Amino acid sequence: MMLSVLEAQQRILSYFSPTELIHVPLDQSAGRVLALDCFATNDLPPFNNSAMDGFAIIAQDILKASPNHPVFLKVVADIPAGSRSNVVISHGLAARIMTGAPLPNGADAVVMIENTDCNFHTPGNPPPERVAVFHPSASGTNIRQKGEDIPAGQITIRKGSMLRPQDLGLLAMLGVATIPVHRAPCIALLSSGDELISVDAPLTPGKIRDANTYTLNAFAQQTGAKVIRLGIVPDDRTAIKSVLDLAVDKKADLIVSSAGVSVGAFDFVRQVVEEHGELDFWKVNVRPGKPLAFGKYHDIPFFGLPGNPVSAFISFELFVRPVLQKISGNASYYRPRQIVRLQEEITSDGRESYLRATVVEESGHWLAKLTGHQGSGNLLSLVQANALLIVPSGVKSLPAGTDLEAWFI
Repeated sequence: MMLSVLEAQQRILSYFSPTELIHVPLDQSAGRVLALDCFATNDLPPFNNSAMDGFAIIAQDILKASPNHPVFLKVVADIPAGSRSNVVISHGLAARIMTGAPLPNGADAVVMIENTDCNFHTPGNPPPERVAVFHPSASGTNIRQKGEDIPAGQITIRKGSMLRPQDLGLLAMLGVATIPVHRAPCIALLSSGDELISVDAPLTPGKIRDANTYTLNAFAQQTGAKVIRLGIVPDDRTAIKSVLDLAVDKKADLIVSSAGVSVGAFDFVRQVVEEHGELDFWKVNVRPGKPLAFGKYHDIPFFGLPGNPVSAFISFELFVRPVLQKISGNASYYRPRQIVRLQEEITSDGRESYLRATVVEESGHWLAKLTGHQGSGNLLSLVQANALLIVPSGVKSLPAGTDLEAWFI
């Protein structure tokens, strides 16, 4: 009996746990997954400060200020950003203040410089002896209150979050110099088959260039994994065992092979894995990519993916990528799904199918069309696609206008 995609995913994921926790410098943590909740160690802002260039004042003093009847205040301090003043603002007084500078005691508002008679200044000029204010300001105007963005002790970024540039900026503001993350997983990749040649080799009869090494290597690196490239392995038991042993010696967290695990006369990878480990050989109810092997080689989890390029890609997306997400500590294993509307009739064979398509948004709807024939060797159709349409198991045809789920890729 073939497993459903969901059953296979759940069974595979149950084998894995996140890698061990390490700490990396903040400037090396972009794209990494936070392993522990991050708490604010201080308030942000850390003190009451001015949101504008202007004058710190007492709001009650300028309640009746207008262009025709300005209120004049004595300027008793000059407070640039990065400094502080011990002056206390009492009634009738003001302090010139720059954006980000600490608010002096006694002041409860900041008047923008544009609302005074000092609406321009040359850098380095001293403050005026007095300032005319032409408009009232309510208490709290143009003041960033201590802790209004984040109070000390609050969770700022939750574990399982992939760190983005803005996250790193916030962590820097909080004084977080090293980041707790899970060690990047290490994946060993090999392509199996006597028909395969390297990318720079001339084509000869019966040979094809190895695409899966490059596709899966890039796919793994996108998840943040480190890759051990074991290259092309011929259909030979000794050669296959040698490269699998190399993956063990290099302490790979998982091994991924493309081809060599079906039922062909020269599919030796499966045999070698079974001789030195254990293998559950599944036929998953999926198109493309029905043949999938999963087990262990010397206690290292092993994936045997189909050899056809599209099948290898889809199988990696469905079964390997979620594992890399989980062991990296990511809170989300799968891509979000989007409802799209078919612009044409599509057919399938009843297996859960992942069809290559282009999806565009028009008038509030996401509209989908296939990118050509869906053969498992047609990598061009995958290159042209920006989404995979997910046709449920048991469905053999869908008319134009049908809504169904899709993954953007």
